[in-house]
Amino acid sequence: MPKKAKPAENGKEEGPAPCKQVKVAAAGGPCTLNFDSPSDLFESLISPIKTETFFQEFWEQKPLLIQRDDPALATYYQSLFRLSDLKSLCSRGMYYGRDINVCRCVNGKKKVLNKDGKVHFLQLRKDFDQKRATIQFHQPQRFKDELWRIQEKLECYFGSLVGSNVYITPAGSQGLPPHYDDVEVFILQLEGEKRWRLYQPTVPLAREYSVEAEGRIGRPAHEFTLKPGDFLYFPRGTIHQADTPPGLAHSAHLTISTYQNNSWGDFLLDTISGLVFDTAKEDLELRGGLPRQLLLQVETTAVARRRLSGFLRMLADRLEGTKELLSADMKKDFVMNRLPPYYVGDGAELSTPGGQLPRLDSIVRLQFKDHIILTVGPDPDRSDETQEKMVYIYHSLKNRRETHMMGNEETESHGLRFPLSHMDALRQIWNTTAISVKDLNLTTDEEKESLALALWTECLIQVV
Repeated sequence: MPKKAKPAENGKEEGPAPCKQVKVAAAGGPCTLNFDSPSDLFESLISPIKTETFFQEFWEQKPLLIQRDDPALATYYQSLFRLSDLKSLCSRGMYYGRDINVCRCVNGKKKVLNKDGKVHFLQLRKDFDQKRATIQFHQPQRFKDELWRIQEKLECYFGSLVGSNVYITPAGSQGLPPHYDDVEVFILQLEGEKRWRLYQPTVPLAREYSVEAEGRIGRPAHEFTLKPGDFLYFPRGTIHQADTPPGLAHSAHLTISTYQNNSWGDFLLDTISGLVFDTAKEDLELRGGLPRQLLLQVETTAVARRRLSGFLRMLADRLEGTKELLSADMKKDFVMNRLPPYYVGDGAELSTPGGQLPRLDSIVRLQFKDHIILTVGPDPDRSDETQEKMVYIYHSLKNRRETHMMGNEETESHGLRFPLSHMDALRQIWNTTAISVKDLNLTTDEEKESLALALWTECLIQVV
């Protein structure tokens, strides 16, 4: 049975305490990740902790350390990204700032050692060896197939963008000062050893990245060393710093991150605008003008506060009574910027429809369900007060892996739109294993065939 250490008690120990940890002995056979489904992948990533336990006890609450004495898993982790991979990657045209940062922590501050333009491997290795600089490689899933495979499944599992960075630090050096992040963090130790110190959050579940001064954060709540095959999780807002111990080989670790701007507050901001827009169509008071000179007031008046409170209560009542949540941007942003499905080969199945053309008597089923979202929004071709709603289907089948999580890269949406009257038929396709086209809940056979053909053309359904 795995041996479990007692959890730390909120940083009240005399000295640094071990993180809540699980120590796992080698199983004697090959131990990699399970890609059968998104949930299987995540459970294998945090094994032997069960998913239910993880979300009840650790997620957004406290760190989890899993130390594994498993040579097979360590070998697999090392294959994900090595220091030696940088030579071939640099030959493909990497640039400072965009793809690679070179930095070092000096007196509690981050010193950036980037050059201009393209990265040359010999110069990069010189800075690594002589200046003891950390190499930060941005979003390696763009180039490393196994990381694409992992992160694509995790995006399906979380329903949120999943990014990654690799940090390679020479012996006796530290790349970054103490800081906290605005993302949930999963650490996989790939090569060498890394000494970690975690501190109690000053801003739990932080929404922004911030560097923290050593004098402000106190003593570490947890301190430990990661070795190849080890796993660490900590919530956003957890203050942390890490260094490679002196006298040893370099360290390489992978940071997988998710849940940036993916809170209830973000979702409320995203849905409230559509809710207000729809309610104002029907509510005369909400369309009424503001009192004269309200915007010139230094403070919001009591009358204005009462009116706003009343409107918010009315919106809350309306929200309770609706099943159709309008998501203005979050759904679309997620599906536009996420990874395409993982494939081996040319990926023709994602861009070219295959198999039989759907007919009225065909049996069809949805494919790539985890990569498709449905949402309802206004018809952009109409601007009048009675603007009709449309059903939008967005998918990530044609997304470009090369631009994933790169921020300033151009992205475009891929998908279809239908009249709101098609929603029931679409739900039938989404909620059944397979369905006959003629059984779709639409008025005419022509509408049924047209819907099936449109989905087939986008590679979203197949004939069975």
